[in-house]
Amino acid sequence: MNRKFFVQTVSLGLACLAALPAMAQLTPVGVWHTIDDRTNEPKGEVIITEVNGMIVGRVGRALKPDPKAKRVCDDCKDDRKDQAIVGMEIIRGVKKEGAQAVWAGGGKILDPNEGKEYTVRLTPIEGGQKMQVRGYIGPFYRTQIWLRADSETTDTKKD
Repeated sequence: MNRKFFVQTVSLGLACLAALPAMAQLTPVGVWHTIDDRTNEPKGEVIITEVNGMIVGRVGRALKPDPKAKRVCDDCKDDRKDQAIVGMEIIRGVKKEGAQAVWAGGGKILDPNEGKEYTVRLTPIEGGQKMQVRGYIGPFYRTQIWLRADSETTDTKKD
């Protein structure tokens, strides 16, 4: 085997392996922090998994406890009515569309505070460290940017 060919092949292989972590992040699967529209600070946690090729998202926990926050979805219209919001499945039926890093496929996202369900599109951005979450009702939409939880640094207490 030609030495130059061997070196090029090994270099190409190493470059592909180095790119895998970045490519793996271009998915909505993971733990995300939602951002409060008023304060622009992390508000809650959503845990997104893939089940049988479909994306499912559940409410993980509140990041800043609010004593006035609703505990159950009393305004929900389906099987989630009167269910606890923490642990609730709020993203359903989402699947990858085409070759782009976009997940939609007619999936829905629920706002458990209002009981409203929206058609959703999830698009990882900035190398998968953020995600554009866009909910639609007809021609109207609302967009939020969520932050990948494992990409954030946390403050450590000093004793």
